[in-house]
Amino acid sequence: MRAAVFVRGICGVSWLKLFLSPVNSRPLAAVLACFMAVSAASWAQGQQLPNLVREGQLALDAGDFAAAARAFEQARQLAPDSREANRGLLLSYLQQGRLSEAENVGQTAVTQWPKDADLAHWLGLVYFKQHRNALAISHLQRAESLDDSHSDVHFDLALVLLSENKYSEAAIELEKAVKIDPNAALAHVLLGRAYQNTNRSVQAVEQFQTALRIDPNLPLGHYHLGFAYESLGRNSEAVAEYEKELPHSPNSPTVLYQLGHSQLDAGNWKSAIVHLKKVTAIDPQNSDASYDLGKAFLLQGDEEGAVAALRHAIELKPANPSPHYQLARALEKQGKKDEAKRELAIFSDLKKAQPVTGGMAAGPVQ
Repeated sequence: MRAAVFVRGICGVSWLKLFLSPVNSRPLAAVLACFMAVSAASWAQGQQLPNLVREGQLALDAGDFAAAARAFEQARQLAPDSREANRGLLLSYLQQGRLSEAENVGQTAVTQWPKDADLAHWLGLVYFKQHRNALAISHLQRAESLDDSHSDVHFDLALVLLSENKYSEAAIELEKAVKIDPNAALAHVLLGRAYQNTNRSVQAVEQFQTALRIDPNLPLGHYHLGFAYESLGRNSEAVAEYEKELPHSPNSPTVLYQLGHSQLDAGNWKSAIVHLKKVTAIDPQNSDASYDLGKAFLLQGDEEGAVAALRHAIELKPANPSPHYQLARALEKQGKKDEAKRELAIFSDLKKAQPVTGGMAAGPVQ
């Protein structure tokens, strides 16, 4: 008697019958047919997976992130353990802004493939977009430890660090980024900003100059260079850079303000008034622009204009002592001595309460 184990097969046929009935070949033929069908289905599935991955990648390359996500979702359903499907789906969700879904896919993927630097990088970006910077830094540093040869990892880590005001650490990452990719103009700009915020203005100037050599039309490139010059007291060079930026950003209150402020510091109050008036029209809540405009009007001999601008600056920032001092000067010129004395008293009290804040000679409080 033959020994056999009763097991139900894929096609629902009792394997015992194959052993007990060697003469009857029908069950065997049925099972073979079933196996052929299963093999054909497996082969078709095997062909479908790479096709879906390829379709998703083409959609990603074309910027059609919704189509990419659909293709990679199907691929992942066919093969949950497909690394390519998981990578593509995470990136598609990230690009679409579907952050919760991207986080879920990413967490699973980095656990399954802990040495994949891209997965750690992309999950770090998901957390950055969710404003969860501690997790973002952790995953981006993980990506960097796995593969530090890509400038974009250093660049993205620097972005998170800059958002946390960790300028020295950001500078280190950006130095790595520009070493790998010296022609990355934006990385040079951000490195310059990191230097600027760590009192390395000379190095900042060099980075902004490099960025503009790479891309002369870099947005706000001349603005950043001008700001660095201004911080070094090189006002004429600062004004020249702001003027170069102005055609690219004609309605930017930031550019207009810095230009007017530098012109005022350089003694060119007529030009300063033109640009500062534009700032106050575009951004009426800009107290620094109103303060500088008041100073410029005072230099022009327009006490009435100065009083109006300085009172507006005080309304916007009552605790800033500087406008009170300038207002006292304007009122004194108008012969309003009692009002001038009151403003001087307010100025004195505010200075005592805020000893760190600049006074009349310090310009606007930044």
